[in-house]
Amino acid sequence: MFEKSDAHYFLKAALVGVVVAGLATGFHSGVEILISHYASLRANLGPGLLSYAVAAGLSAACVTGAYFLVARFAPEAAGSGIQEIEGAMEDKRPLNWMRVLVVKFFGGLLALGSGLVLGREGPTIHMGAMTAEALSKSQGLTPSDHKGLLAAGAAAGLAAAFNAPLAAILFIVEETRRQFPFGYRTYMAVIIASILSAAITEQLTRTGPPLQFDVAYLPVWTFPLLAILGVLLGMLGVFFNWALLTVMDFFQAIPRQAKWIPAMVVGAATGLLLAAFPEATGGGEDLIRDLIHTNFGIAALLLLTVFRFAGVLFSYASGVPGGIFAPMLSIATCAGLAFGAISSELLVNVDSDFRAACAIAAMGGFFAASIRAPLVGVVLVMELTGAYSLIMPVLITCTAAALTAHQLGGRPIYEQLLARTLRLAGQTPDADADKTPVQLGTRKS
Repeated sequence: MFEKSDAHYFLKAALVGVVVAGLATGFHSGVEILISHYASLRANLGPGLLSYAVAAGLSAACVTGAYFLVARFAPEAAGSGIQEIEGAMEDKRPLNWMRVLVVKFFGGLLALGSGLVLGREGPTIHMGAMTAEALSKSQGLTPSDHKGLLAAGAAAGLAAAFNAPLAAILFIVEETRRQFPFGYRTYMAVIIASILSAAITEQLTRTGPPLQFDVAYLPVWTFPLLAILGVLLGMLGVFFNWALLTVMDFFQAIPRQAKWIPAMVVGAATGLLLAAFPEATGGGEDLIRDLIHTNFGIAALLLLTVFRFAGVLFSYASGVPGGIFAPMLSIATCAGLAFGAISSELLVNVDSDFRAACAIAAMGGFFAASIRAPLVGVVLVMELTGAYSLIMPVLITCTAAALTAHQLGGRPIYEQLLARTLRLAGQTPDADADKTPVQLGTRKS
């Protein structure tokens, strides 16, 4: 039997999961409606110059509007917000839940609806944590329980975004290992919120695994090739983290009165790409499915990798709400398919399933290299694709990628983003932030 206090806390976590599921479903539906109407408008205008002009102007207006919404009312709502949640759990960042919820929701609709290379999961994770913050105000909680509920809201947001409750739970274990107060109550709260959020979202949207694929088992002799793929993705992940921070610092150096100009320029460029090269825009969930089922050439895959890589850097640095998970998965898919295609040309014994397997394994590998959460990478890919026959290949790729990134001196992207945020706010980040081990059950809840 639960103690009365436990039952009350778990009920609050369940309420977080339910509310976040509804909020995330509304957000995702809103994004889909905007994207659909925008595509219909471009189709009605035809392929002429008018279509390019309207797309450039409309996307520029949406991105600029999202930027001003963030800059004026809730600067902490920019980007994915995961670093803000971690900072709040360290008592170093503010928790203005009402402003963040409103700005993240409507700013996210404008940003993602404009075609920026950003994902929906960042906003839902941040809104999930802010929902938990709102619900925690109804009764006093201990600092440990409060942080546990914030983590439960964040996990519920990720579970709703990708229909991946297990990956959401593991994300708290690996990503917030320094901040999360591990204990029976807090850990179970994360599990309860994640399960309910994913289940309700699936019921509301009637979707199973978002990117389900049927891929056969791979022979053991191909595993060294997947390890090589992991090494390459480890290098790509370290470069991605460095490039993202570099572009953000470049935009930060622009005079304050002109900071809206990059957002306008990025929006206009996105609109032009929507008309000319739509595969290079958007979060990339639908693109991943098309890429794996279509036999793209190596040159086209590499070109798409470059465009989407640059797109997410400039989209995220523009200062609007949006996540990087989905764009990273699409970049990894392009790179993995290119690696698989090259391997197929060089090795006659490689069959067509290997190409798709490389794409799926690359999703986890790039995630593991950049975010440095290899188990989350493995489980997230399994839940997204349903390709459980590839669990060993994905595990090999993720491990090789994470080890490579570590050996190259790379640091987890959200740790770097939090350190940057604290530095800009005049605070000093922890010097040994990435050295704190996970200690399950060592704290009292």
